Amino acid sequence: MSVKDEVIKLIQDLPDNVTVEDILYKLYVRARIDEGLSELDAGKGIIHSEAMEQINKWLN
Repeated sequence: MSVKDEVIKLIQDLPDNVTVEDILYKLYVRARIDEGLSELDAGKGIIHSEAMEQINKWLN
């Protein structure tokens, strides 16, 4: 499925009373998720325990 087809499906799955802002938000979230998945595929991610350590440092 092409990106265009995925965007069309995403919009079609939204309720009829959706706003332009809602559509833009859904597209933004989808783009960030796709970007994150691409980074993970490229080996740029960190394991869960490392992420939790970083979060704990930020919170303490």
